[in-house]
Amino acid sequence: MATTYITRTLGTPTNNLKWTLSAWVKRSQTSGDGCIMSIGDNTSDYTRVDFNGNGQIEFDNKPGGSFDGRRMTSAYYRDPAAWYHIVAVFDSANVTGDDRMILYVNGSRITVFGTDIDPSSSAASGNTSAETVRLGVLDTATYFNGEMSWVQFVDGSALAPTEFGEFDSTSGIWKIKTTPYATPGNNGFCLKMEDRTNLDLDSSSNAHTFTTSGTLTATYDNPSNNFSTLNPLNMPTSAKPTFSQGNNTVVSQSAAGKNFGGTSTLGMVSGKWYTEFKPVSVSNGSIIGITGEAGEDARQNFGVGESEDGYGYVHNGNKRNNNSETSYGNTYTDGDIIGVALDLDNLKIYYSKNGVWENSGVPTSGATGTGAAFTVTAVNLTDEGHYAFFCSDYATGTTTFNANFGNGYFATTAITSAGTNASGNGDFEYDVPTGYTALSTKGLDT
Repeated sequence: MATTYITRTLGTPTNNLKWTLSAWVKRSQTSGDGCIMSIGDNTSDYTRVDFNGNGQIEFDNKPGGSFDGRRMTSAYYRDPAAWYHIVAVFDSANVTGDDRMILYVNGSRITVFGTDIDPSSSAASGNTSAETVRLGVLDTATYFNGEMSWVQFVDGSALAPTEFGEFDSTSGIWKIKTTPYATPGNNGFCLKMEDRTNLDLDSSSNAHTFTTSGTLTATYDNPSNNFSTLNPLNMPTSAKPTFSQGNNTVVSQSAAGKNFGGTSTLGMVSGKWYTEFKPVSVSNGSIIGITGEAGEDARQNFGVGESEDGYGYVHNGNKRNNNSETSYGNTYTDGDIIGVALDLDNLKIYYSKNGVWENSGVPTSGATGTGAAFTVTAVNLTDEGHYAFFCSDYATGTTTFNANFGNGYFATTAITSAGTNASGNGDFEYDVPTGYTALSTKGLDT
């Protein structure tokens, strides 16, 4: 959401002393404060739930300009690949001090805090008539940077997280319940953020009207289908790349020699996978592909194709593996869209430029590997035990890459003509070869 946020002016609350917030969130940048929700005045009189600069979750009540109730987790929540379900319960009239402000993460109650101050009995909250509820910001220094889904506020009820999620009977993973809470109270709302044309639509029975400041970017990434992004935690100690747009845009940093770009947050060990990269500023050595040594590459400041388990398509038309290049296909430049089809069932990789497969490749040719760029090493022989999609430079210069792992966007620009996708998972510019799918949890499950 970056500098974008959603607001609404509150009406008369059902109960200023009792309410529940449920929000599914996925962080993009794990440094700096990031407010999930605040209600009340945005600087001195509010109740808020946010991530602090260390990655701890804070639940603060500050009526009248001074804190009356604070919970700050001892745990740190810094995983940019994960959706977190956060439930915050405010119930200041409760006779038990510990139960006046409750935090749950992924269905489990948090009981150990770095800061743990009970609110006074019947302390007022920010849920007050004519005040403002804000999603994604407290003030101009605490924007939430990431994604939100199914944000529900229930005015007048202290609820358990099982009203909003449940443990899967097979996997044991905490998963979302996709039905708005039936009795949201006067100021209650439910923003699913599923309608790509109306992301601030209130799907609760109240149907409140919200205002968006800035630009919300639609995404298929959600708690039920977690899509890969580029990984901001996987980078070298120097010449660090910079990430933005929900970690789907990366700028490699100029350095002498190998410049690290970004690897996918999800890895691949079998199956057939497709993704698209759109270089914005090609430089000498820009390269797109896969690596089987993502962690080690980051530590050594390597790029795609430097190791025996790295396979890349270079902007000059060559293909590169194990620090060696050979002729392969067409050159590419700014604005071209490079498709990558990885068939780990048959250990083949193919590249396309603007929808046309290089070297007359046929990604559906199976073990024959017609026109494949490489026959890749079996996964169990790679250092990391999986392959990751990768973009980088291997010469002095910088390149900006936009990745589309299936969300249908390159940065903030929607794809112009959706290709066919037989797997039914992901939205890409060009046709996805039959049998291939987007790199997401739904794809991994399939």
